[in-house]
Amino acid sequence: MDADDGRRVTISAIAREAGVSVPTVSRVLNGRSDVAPGTRERVEELLRHHGYRRRASRTVQPAGLVDLVFNDLDSPWAVEIIRGVEDVGHAAGVGTVVSAIHRQSTAARQWLQNLRARATDGVIFVTSHVSPPLYAQLRRLNVPVVVVDPAGVPAIDVPTIGATNWAGGLAATEHLLSLGHRRIGFVAGPTHLLCSRARLDGYRAGLEVAGLPLEEHLLRPGDFYHASGFAAGSSLLDLDEPPTAIFAASDQMAFGVYEAIRQRGLLVPGDVSVVGFDDLPEARWASPPLTTVRQPLVEMGRLAARTVLRLAQGEAIDSPRVELATELVVRDSTTAPPVGSSRAS
Repeated sequence: MDADDGRRVTISAIAREAGVSVPTVSRVLNGRSDVAPGTRERVEELLRHHGYRRRASRTVQPAGLVDLVFNDLDSPWAVEIIRGVEDVGHAAGVGTVVSAIHRQSTAARQWLQNLRARATDGVIFVTSHVSPPLYAQLRRLNVPVVVVDPAGVPAIDVPTIGATNWAGGLAATEHLLSLGHRRIGFVAGPTHLLCSRARLDGYRAGLEVAGLPLEEHLLRPGDFYHASGFAAGSSLLDLDEPPTAIFAASDQMAFGVYEAIRQRGLLVPGDVSVVGFDDLPEARWASPPLTTVRQPLVEMGRLAARTVLRLAQGEAIDSPRVELATELVVRDSTTAPPVGSSRAS
């Protein structure tokens, strides 16, 4: 196969001769850092030898659109991500197409069919598991992909944007422990999400550092929404020895816990302290204002948009895995346990 044999060499042919996959050759062409030096040198030598020239691509005439795909859109959390993506898109003259696929395979297929009918500069998935078949189809369409808060471990060449969920879970638990709480209930998020498991692990670590056992009966499942927080809070408060504090793995679940406490004639934080996670805008306007772990949702959206646009332009990115820092924000929903409470001991 020579450069002057009248035929244009393809990426597939280069990959076969180099003994690597087509995505690896594509990563070399795009200047990605996640390629072994020896492999990169071999591929680049073959590209030079065969005089490979990149086809004119959609990056020459960008679509001016980025797709932002959620499982669900009925959450103020999603709105914060959208704000961040649109901040970057507006500055770059790029529009945002927002979709929800509701975890349904039929909805995902319809979305992909719609995508094929138009152009896009890239796709940002949020709290999603990008299945290998779906990713393969997007790769064939030459569409770059970025995942925010991945549900599972994504393909090695899919950049991800997240937050330090484990550190946030630890900080929330240590805050309650520092106030004197020893029976701390925990309302978990969906177990299929990596961020949920990391927050639970941070809670476990906080107890372990304090020399306290993990009491399984103080753990309750949730789904990040108000109703599950209310159900979990009600269940915890109805225990013979209820907790003096409840750490909910999302602000919305924390607000559900608030309602469970109110319906029992109790007070936050006088009877039960509450901590959330996210720092949604309404957290500071709750009654009382909610102590919570702030994750930089808007900045996560901004970084995801900047990353996917850089990939669309064939630029290298700094790191395929990014976690932005969380921060404990102490407000009025936490205080020391009630004086004389046996639950604090």
